[in-house]
Amino acid sequence: MKTECIADNVKLGGKVYPCTVSLAMDLIGGKWKTVILYHLKDTEKRYNELRKEVPHITEMTLSLQLKQLEKDGLVLRKVYGKKPPIKVIYSLTDFGKTFIPVLEAITLWGNQIVLEKGEFLTSGI
Repeated sequence: MKTECIADNVKLGGKVYPCTVSLAMDLIGGKWKTVILYHLKDTEKRYNELRKEVPHITEMTLSLQLKQLEKDGLVLRKVYGKKPPIKVIYSLTDFGKTFIPVLEAITLWGNQIVLEKGEFLTSGI
């Protein structure tokens, strides 16, 4: 029997899922979460740095996704200073770092797809 099918359901943080794949996709699924995690995999970033590296995401979506990733324990938000302007840094938690091998596999797969079926474009095109 597959590990993800040992029980009828799995539970994490009060939420019940039909399988471990569903649980994992809840944590990292959607259009932007994995992209955000990718940009945090090598170094911590400020909000505006993430905004520049992911230009097609809206500010509201970036903010909401960061809050969700923080709530789920994948991203750490550190606030420096008490009065504006405060400095806020985002980084992967130890739990978030366990996702790096998956990010690297997704990156390799995406590169392979482009090499075989698409093309890399330079900025401005």
